[in-house]
Amino acid sequence: MGAADCRRGGKREQRALRRRSAPLRASLSRALGLLALVLLLGACAGRGPSIEVPPEAPPPPALSAEEIHQLLGRAPPILIDGVALGNVDAVRSFYAAREHRPAFTGIECTRRMPALAEALAQAAAHGLNPADYHLDRFRGAAACAAANELLASDAWLRLAQHLHAGRIDPRTVEPDWTATRPELDRATLLTQALAQETLAASLAALAPQDAYYRALQAALALWRERAQGGNWPVLDSGPTLRPGDRDPRVRQLRERLAAEGYLAELPAAADPELYDGELAQQLRRYQQAAHLDVDGAVGRETLAELTRSPAERVAQLAANLERWRWLPDSLGERHIRVNIADFQLEARAGGRIEAVHRIIVGKQLRRTPSFSASMRYIVVNPWWEVPRRLAVEDKLPLFQREPEAVQRLGFQVLDASNQIVDPAGIDWNAYTRRSFPFRLRQQPGPENALGKVKLMFPNRHDVYLHDTPGRTLFERSRRNFSSGCMRVEHPLALAAWALADSQAWPLARLEAIAASQKETSISLKQRVPVHVQYLTAVVDAGEVRFVYDLYQRDAALIAALQTP
Repeated sequence: MGAADCRRGGKREQRALRRRSAPLRASLSRALGLLALVLLLGACAGRGPSIEVPPEAPPPPALSAEEIHQLLGRAPPILIDGVALGNVDAVRSFYAAREHRPAFTGIECTRRMPALAEALAQAAAHGLNPADYHLDRFRGAAACAAANELLASDAWLRLAQHLHAGRIDPRTVEPDWTATRPELDRATLLTQALAQETLAASLAALAPQDAYYRALQAALALWRERAQGGNWPVLDSGPTLRPGDRDPRVRQLRERLAAEGYLAELPAAADPELYDGELAQQLRRYQQAAHLDVDGAVGRETLAELTRSPAERVAQLAANLERWRWLPDSLGERHIRVNIADFQLEARAGGRIEAVHRIIVGKQLRRTPSFSASMRYIVVNPWWEVPRRLAVEDKLPLFQREPEAVQRLGFQVLDASNQIVDPAGIDWNAYTRRSFPFRLRQQPGPENALGKVKLMFPNRHDVYLHDTPGRTLFERSRRNFSSGCMRVEHPLALAAWALADSQAWPLARLEAIAASQKETSISLKQRVPVHVQYLTAVVDAGEVRFVYDLYQRDAALIAALQTP
């Protein structure tokens, strides 16, 4: 390469270098300009107004760890601003695990208090009153007050308990209740919810997740809207209305049934004050669904149901949501649900209803209790061991009137030594309820009170499912005729369903055994949970209907829920 080529190459490299350094020179120029401006402003500082930067706002007040420790060390009741902590043990556990550092006030308040308020407001969707969880204290300018620290954690822990296991101890309103729910480590759950910022979602997950519960929630929202809207049709009191009557209240009856969804398919009445046949047919549908006397007449009980206000239905739905929260966390992949108030049994598997059976429940003086247990075995052609109470209250008076009924109905009489006694030699009128010395048992056969089969889930009530020779009673709308046990319309079919995990017991084989009248006991390979409920708000295909409060259990529960 020659000297000329070297000179030309050097010039090209210099031009390229200048192009690459141009941005750098521009940036340096701007920096120098800014520096000059700063120096100029500094020089003029004594001649012009100063610019003040506001100091950072101090964090909201908070209790110290020592103060929290001292407060929780007091003997209950522990009062905070005059409000007693409702879950002292759970609150103590929560703060002990975090060395008594505050969780909701101080620097965390502006983030966590709004989330807590949102979580507690959800209580209303479950039929609970948000005011019972100090909600108003956690909203507005005073939400971050230091005194709210313990009340905030107490509110969340309390609502967690209520969503998981119910607000009311079921034994205080339904003494026969025996189902229990497992304990919940609420303190750990709250710690996790704070760490994951899921205060609302963690609470929602504690409530029952069954579709039935969600349908009750949807109905609660609907009836709240109706209660707030007003103008709900009212049926005035008065004498019994019967088909053929002409009365201004018939117009009210039409309006009320239309609002309840029973007149949608009927044309407008030519005479709205005439109680005609079409209106009577729709009222019978309403009575059938609610388990009232299906007579087409607006008598005392039907009038009472038709005059319930939306606010009363809201309270009724809240009570039924509470009953659902009393149930175990898991009802079982395959399980049986009995609703006493609806006289119905559902056999369920995989979230689906596989069979529905009408049932007969206990009469008023021998009410069927609510409880949960596990079915363990089935007895085909069972002997009936007559409970002492039924022996002296039912059978002794019968045998005193008709001594021949002992053998006609297939009863055996046993003495205190379990020896069979010839009933022909017994003077039944010589005994009273207290002095009756015998034990009674009834042999298998067509007169046996248990029918062809009994399905056993041992419980302290000695209540179970069984067949019955009285088949006609299943046609009645209100079926409370038993002494506490539950009679099933198609018991052998239900037994075959319960035994479905074993192919050795199809329905045909069970029917053959029943025909033999020989007592046969069959153990279940897999126990089947049985949940005997009392629900006066019933879900059918996602829609809710209200049924007659057979045992008058709603009022006590509603009153308890409405007591702060």
